Amino acid sequence: MFKTIDSLNINYTERGEGNLVVLLHGWGSNITLFEHTISVLEKKYKVVAMDMPGFGQSDEPSEPWCVDDYVDFVLKFLESYKPEKVTLLGHSFGGRVIIKMCSRELPFEIDKVILVDSAGVKPKKTFKQKTKQSIYKATKSIYSSAAVQKMFPEALENLRKRNGSADYNAASPIMRQTLVKVVNEDLTELMPNVKAPTLLIWGTADDATPLSDALIMEKLMPEAGLVKFEGAGHYSFLECQAQYGRVLASFMNINL
Repeated sequence: MFKTIDSLNINYTERGEGNLVVLLHGWGSNITLFEHTISVLEKKYKVVAMDMPGFGQSDEPSEPWCVDDYVDFVLKFLESYKPEKVTLLGHSFGGRVIIKMCSRELPFEIDKVILVDSAGVKPKKTFKQKTKQSIYKATKSIYSSAAVQKMFPEALENLRKRNGSADYNAASPIMRQTLVKVVNEDLTELMPNVKAPTLLIWGTADDATPLSDALIMEKLMPEAGLVKFEGAGHYSFLECQAQYGRVLASFMNINL
């Protein structure tokens, strides 16, 4: 299904009946990865998941967005539902949006929060990483000059490919700028504002948002509890699907 939000055509799915559960996917992902999650939750709840702007089948924003822009988008998307209570589930980047949303004045009550391998903690750079970044910025400045661009038009793009992350290289120009804005925001100070009962689900081998991030969230969020899936990576909800389904159903009081 599609609906238009601020001139953007947004792909979404809606299944089940009951109180509203909203699913927010990770960076570079889309709602298709939530199929199993929806199949569990729709037994008791109305489940809504959307491809956020710039992902899946939804339109890309016309300019780079920050996390607050995505929060604004989700709130506008939910206006037509007029919910009194909402449960929020986010994977990775989706969790980042939820953490920011919990610090807002909202037109509904947040009933529960589920964060799966969530982003939100800005990693501290090592000396080696800082040095590499400084060299990259200096080289980029040189390669961006008109003279170098004229002599070696591919140099800047090749530099980006060698130094950019997989997510960065796979993104369009606008979404690359969006990614930079998003990952450079540390949400640690906002975590005490996530006051609803919160389930943290994490893969112990997650190398994108490491388990240490989950421990920080568990400490700072007043009502948070952590469930760890041994050996699972950043997509623990897919790698340990059966375990994940049971944990999710228990937290949401669903009989499987």
